[in-house]
Parts: sequence; structure tokens; C-alpha cells
Amino acid sequence: MPAQGVPLYPQDRLYQEMAFLAYYLHWSNEALMELNHWERRRWCQEVSAINKKLSGDKSETIQFR
Repeated sequence: MPAQGVPLYPQDRLYQEMAFLAYYLHWSNEALMELNHWERRRWCQEVSAINKKLSGDKSETIQFR
């Protein structure tokens, strides 16, 4: 029987979110690692919304799933 535990957040998504924030906000790896999951996703949403507004894009903001 396989062990059952708490599913982990996919590593590729973690790197995607961290790269996005590092690129736009120039935050260090240490600062990004201190953010919890919900804070990191919220910052991604906010930066995405700003980029959308500045570009005049009417499509949805970048979705970090």
C-alpha cells in the first residue's frame, strides 16, 4: 500500500512563481523563500495585474495554478 501524506506543491510551479517575482521585483532567493504559498501567489497576481493594465491588454492576467 503506497504511503499517503500531504501532497506537495509542484516544484515546477514554485520555480515559475519565484522566477516571475524575481524578474519583476528583483527580490532575492532568500526573500522569495520566506514567502508562504499564499503570499507568493498573491504577489504574482498583483504583478500580473499591473503588467496587464500597463500594456492595455484586455485578456485575463497570468494564471498561476
